[in-house]
Amino acid sequence: MIAFFIKRFFQAVVVMFVISLISFSIQDNLGDPLRELVGQAVSEEERQALRDEMGLNDPFLVQYVRFAKNALQGDLGESYFFKEPALEVILNKFPATLELVIGATFIIVLFSVPLGVYSAIKPQSVFSKAVMGFSIVGISIPVFLTAIGLIYLFSIELGWMPSYGRGETVEILGFWESGFFTQDGLEHLILPCFTLASIMLPLFIRLIRAEMMEVLQSEYVKFAWAKGISPRRIYFLHALKNTMLPVITVGGVQIGTMVAYTILTETVFQWPGMGFLFLEAVNRVDTPLIVAYLIVVGAIFVVTNTLVDLIYGLVNPTVKLAGR
Repeated sequence: MIAFFIKRFFQAVVVMFVISLISFSIQDNLGDPLRELVGQAVSEEERQALRDEMGLNDPFLVQYVRFAKNALQGDLGESYFFKEPALEVILNKFPATLELVIGATFIIVLFSVPLGVYSAIKPQSVFSKAVMGFSIVGISIPVFLTAIGLIYLFSIELGWMPSYGRGETVEILGFWESGFFTQDGLEHLILPCFTLASIMLPLFIRLIRAEMMEVLQSEYVKFAWAKGISPRRIYFLHALKNTMLPVITVGGVQIGTMVAYTILTETVFQWPGMGFLFLEAVNRVDTPLIVAYLIVVGAIFVVTNTLVDLIYGLVNPTVKLAGR
């Protein structure tokens, strides 16, 4: 276990170095940040003086080394628009995005496991074929179109759900304002969470079905049938446990991906999270905030992948996390 952590730590350092280098290198292609900071009334001489003061005229390597030194101390720069540390601005929006990811993950687990297992056990039934048809449609529809459709149906036509905003929140743990614990907050969460879950739900239904059908054809399952073990025990103890191993691997990566996918969902629903903040930063050419967002999302990917490896080893003890 210690060897595994050491190995993954060095891998994470290399990955984060590459992410930071790429994120920092693209900022010159995003536009001139002084355009948003000072407008059109400032002369060219004053612009150049400001660029020198901000270090924007320094060579790329000098700028990156300065950025890397500050990043190691937790300083990812100061937002041009908010006049606050970029990391602090992102972390203030992170709980709202995390709520969407948690809600979407709960919906995915709640529906994908029983639907995938049932479709594998009875692949020829009408319901299974309907589920497979739904999954194909779900994979094909863009997330923003799903969001617009849900808003039109449940907010405009039926008037059941609010169409935008986060709703009422309460503070928990001293630092997190959550909408999970108020009725208004939950009502505002339902449509965005279902929209975000629609990206991954069809994928997981089909993945669980395919893996479950493969496991049911294995020799040890046939041996379990021959021993007279009850179908419930075979399906949900022997087969499902081994079915979940690749699902956990894919699921960990996709949960990290959902953090990035929240950009479209948060934009349609005007959800005050990291994704909506990122688009605003792009429109304002707030390069420190853009770079900080990309690094934070990259760090989330690295952490989730490491946790997936740990969970994989716990679910299947025969998997060695690290070699000799």
